[in-house]
Amino acid sequence: MAETNGVNGAARETFTIKQEPVENLRPLRVVVIGAGFSGIGAAIRIPERLRNVDLTVYEKNEGVGGVWWLNKYPGIACDIPSHSYQFSFAPNPKWSNLYAPGKEIQAYLEDVAKRFGADRFIKLRHEVKHCAWDEERKLWYAAFSTSYYTQYLTLLRKIQVENLSTGETIDDEANILVTARGQLNEIKWPDIPGLDTFSGKKMHSGAWDTTYDFRNKKIAIVGNGSSAIQIIPSLQKVEGASITCFMRSPTWISGGFGEPGMVELGLDPKKTEFTPEEHQSFISDPAAFLAFRKVFESGGNLIHDSTLRGTEMQSAIESLFRTSMASVLTTRPDLIENLIPKFPPGCRRLTPGPGFLEALLEPNVRVVHDRITSISGSTITTAPSSNSPSDTDTNPLTTHDNFNVLVLATGFSTSTAPPFPILGRSSLPLTTYWTPLPTSYLSLATAHFPNLLMLFGPNSAIGFGSLTKILESEIDYITAIIRKLQKEDYASIEPKPERVADFQAYVKAYFAGTVYTEDCRSWYKRGEDIVGLWPGSTLHALEALRSPRWEDWVYESREGERGNALRWLGNGWSTTQTEGDASWYINPEEVEVPCGERPEENPRYKARPWSY
Repeated sequence: MAETNGVNGAARETFTIKQEPVENLRPLRVVVIGAGFSGIGAAIRIPERLRNVDLTVYEKNEGVGGVWWLNKYPGIACDIPSHSYQFSFAPNPKWSNLYAPGKEIQAYLEDVAKRFGADRFIKLRHEVKHCAWDEERKLWYAAFSTSYYTQYLTLLRKIQVENLSTGETIDDEANILVTARGQLNEIKWPDIPGLDTFSGKKMHSGAWDTTYDFRNKKIAIVGNGSSAIQIIPSLQKVEGASITCFMRSPTWISGGFGEPGMVELGLDPKKTEFTPEEHQSFISDPAAFLAFRKVFESGGNLIHDSTLRGTEMQSAIESLFRTSMASVLTTRPDLIENLIPKFPPGCRRLTPGPGFLEALLEPNVRVVHDRITSISGSTITTAPSSNSPSDTDTNPLTTHDNFNVLVLATGFSTSTAPPFPILGRSSLPLTTYWTPLPTSYLSLATAHFPNLLMLFGPNSAIGFGSLTKILESEIDYITAIIRKLQKEDYASIEPKPERVADFQAYVKAYFAGTVYTEDCRSWYKRGEDIVGLWPGSTLHALEALRSPRWEDWVYESREGERGNALRWLGNGWSTTQTEGDASWYINPEEVEVPCGERPEENPRYKARPWSY
């Protein structure tokens, strides 16, 4: 039976009321991959804000914490003030140091997961092996044409997860798949001929052997990024150790990021450890603790100008760092020439590195700036880099012999597709769309992959400011997406391809005016393109993510094209009539009181005028 639509005269099938309240809490299954900062945050917020959601977080490691579980190398610590590297809803008054050691950060994350109930949803030692979108069922399931990637045929059954404790393969399915893998978890091994032939102990900074005894060993360390800068001062102090550092690229060593805040607070920036009395004062006086935290939080947000080319702040910072490094290395002009960069600070990730430059001056440390050409047994062979002052035509190869241990501080593969296949529409893998560059909409999702959402995806990190607050904002955004699918009866959602293209164009245009595109080697970059950083400040990201632009997304209704798109309005009831507060709208916390005749005099109005 058909009825006539009075607006346009089109015939429609007889409409039937959906027998559900307007909140429409239909069951949804959500799978999150990874239990680092963002995965733990998702496991807290999704159950808190959504009902009737079946949630599982798969984590391949033996514990939560992501990069802070993975990295156990000596000297690992937070390189920004710890009070700016925590959940906003779980401030820690007991950080032992302004720059907390890695083990303490992992313990904090484990505590937060337990305290807020996230551990109920986390399955440790469960490694996701394969995911595919089932277009017919609108689920992350399986089923793609055998003409694509026949080597994956045996994997094409739902989401496949391996229980690393038992070896069992588990099949799963989900309405929504969320990747929370982070940027720093897939180890990047250097492409050095003969690396596999090294005859001694070999380890990566991201796969550290905590049982190895470095005493009286001849140690080769490759790299001079943030991990090497923390490792070298620690190993230099080991009894009988002899270290050769292979540093091909120059790098800026900054002062501690918290030093200006410590000075502002009237504290000694060199005394970064907290006493039990200071811990107790933070606990007993929450207002003072908040003021303490805000000094570092605001300080990180107010130096964004240093990332822009040609600004006074950028010039001042470069001059300061250059003078500071040269003053420490005054006895070693060779290190000044090779270690102090020609590119501006920030092009590579800045690292404070207390004790690093001093360690390079010690008699048991040698620095080699030439590039490694090969490894054979215990010997490393190098050749002059093109910009090396030792580049000559005579005897260009040098051998460095008898190493007992090789430490590779060569970082991680960043802003890449996961190491397991994720197949979207038409059974095409994510790598197809992320070659040569990863593409996204606001780093949260990408076209052709329905119901695939990303935490800490491409262009999520930040040069200065609070990374953890950006992750919280991404979690809020993704939670809103899940709620929209649930309430409004959509089967799938994905960003419009043109909006993904628009965001990539914005990213490219924004970074053209920053120091990040200068000539340097950085994990932020893929070729000349910036793929690791958010195109703006932390506060810019928070505002961009605060309210979803639903018009930038494509939706598929569960009702189909001819269905009534407003059937989600339900049966005329609200759940608050039967199981909630039937007059919730007059509760003081729900009422927005106007500012009065002069709203511009209200502090909240000045800070966030868009809220009124």
